[in-house]
Formats: sequence, C-alpha cells, structure tokens
Amino acid sequence: MVEALVATAVAVGSAGIVYVMAAARVVKQYERGVVFRLGKLRGSVRGPGFTLILPFADRLHKVNMQIVTMPVPAQDGITRDNVTVRVDAVIYFKVVDPADAVIQVEDYRFAVSQMAQTSLRSIIGKSDLDDLLSNREKLNQGLELMIDSPAMGWGVQIDRVEIKDVSLPETMKRSMARQAEADRERRARVINADAELQASKKLAEAAGVMSQQPAALQLRLLQTVVAVAAEKNSTLVLPFPVELLRFLERAAPLPAGEGSAPAAGAPAAEAVEAEAPAPEAPGAQAHSELGMEGQPAEPPSIP
Repeated sequence: MVEALVATAVAVGSAGIVYVMAAARVVKQYERGVVFRLGKLRGSVRGPGFTLILPFADRLHKVNMQIVTMPVPAQDGITRDNVTVRVDAVIYFKVVDPADAVIQVEDYRFAVSQMAQTSLRSIIGKSDLDDLLSNREKLNQGLELMIDSPAMGWGVQIDRVEIKDVSLPETMKRSMARQAEADRERRARVINADAELQASKKLAEAAGVMSQQPAALQLRLLQTVVAVAAEKNSTLVLPFPVELLRFLERAAPLPAGEGSAPAAGAPAAEAVEAEAPAPEAPGAQAHSELGMEGQPAEPPSIP
C-alpha cells in the first residue's frame, strides 16, 4: 500500500514537473509576450519575467520593443527638375503596441521597409535637386510623416528617418563644378571692378589736387623713382610728363639782352617778336632786276 502511494506521488510529481517545464516561459526585459489560446488573443500582454501558459493550447509570441535600425535600399528616381539621382536612407522605429504588431500586419518589419522605400521614391519626385543636397532636414520630417501615418495602425512608431546619401551622375557633378567655378569667377570680377571704380575715384581726386599744385606732380614723380630704384634694377625706364616740361619752361628765366620774360601761360615762341627783314641796297635791287631773265649780267670791259 505504501509503495503504491509512493509510486503515485512520484508519478504526480513527475507529471507536475513536465507540466511546469512545458508551460514555463521567460520574457526578457526588452520583450513583451502576446498569448493566443486556441488561436484567440488571450488576456493582456505578458510583461518581462517568468510566466506560465497552458501547454498545447496556448501559443506565446515574443515581440521586441527595442528601437530597430533599418537601412532603406537605395532608390533611383527623377527629381522635380528632371535630374536622375540615387538616394538611400535609414529609418529608426519601435513597437509601441505588441498586440497590433502581431495581429494587424503579417510582418511589421517588412511592411515598414516597403513603406519607407515607397515614401522615399515619392519624396524624390516631389523635391528639387537643391533641396536634396541642402535642405535634408525638411525632407526627413516629410518622409517621417509619410511613413508614420500607416505605421501607427500596425502598433509601430517611427522614431526618426534620415537621408544618408544622394548619388549624382558624373556628368551632373562636372556641370555643378563648372557652375560653381563660374560663379566664383563672376564674384571675383565684380570685386575687381568695384576696386577699380574706387581706385579711379581716388585717382580723380588726386589729379584734381595736383592740378591746383603743379609742384605735387614733380614730387610724385620723385617718389615713383625712389620706389622703382628700391628694386635694384639695372635699367630704369622713367616716364617724363609733358606737364613737367611746361612747368619748367614757365619757371626758367630768359637770357639777358633778349628782352623781358614772356608773360605767364604764353609760349616762349609767341613772346619773342619776329625780326623785320633788312632793306636791300640799290645795287642789289638793280642786279636783281637785270637777272630776272635767268642770265647773269656781263662784267664791264677794261679798256
């Protein structure tokens, strides 16, 4: 009798151990458990830790609640300004409702990936090339909204979407490089022209001052000679202004016995009066009249 009781207890204990081993489940801290009993959702979502289910009747699905980083495959598209580009991105999302993630969609990871690729191609077609290259923050926000709207019904929340890289054709890269070079050259020419304009205004002011003080021109010439001579050149080409010659001509006094100095501002050639021609002698006049026929006069004969 005792042996039968012991055998029964051992059998019950063994069955209990087998049942516990079959029903015991462990849910990790970053997971949640969704239990289906005979195909129907059972109660609430199981939290992390040790839990029991009904063997052969319940089925436990573990859902990862961590943020998932998923790369979006590169998509070829044509921008709004008819430029062919290749854009790839990365998406960050997490499950906020484990029951909907299991019930509402067959594979939420695949669904999010396909939605991200479709939304990325749509963003490419609606944007210009300049926006893809320089205004990515706004495009990231628009892409996040496009993916997040259907994903909320799947129990998934889109945390962030980032455009990683924009690949351009080689011809477009060369065209953009030429455009940037031409723009830099245009700015350089504008700056140079502005500098020339300012310099011409200053030179005009300096010319006005020098016209009032002629000696300033000579001083400026001497400064130029000093600046050129500082280079230790063997040959010195020095321009000599005509205004300096006029200044020296007006400043030079006339020699003694040639009359008074000419008035200021009048040329020396105009200040000197032309000399009157000397009268001819009577014999010379007669000799000239005899030789009008082109024949020389005969000398007188000696007796």
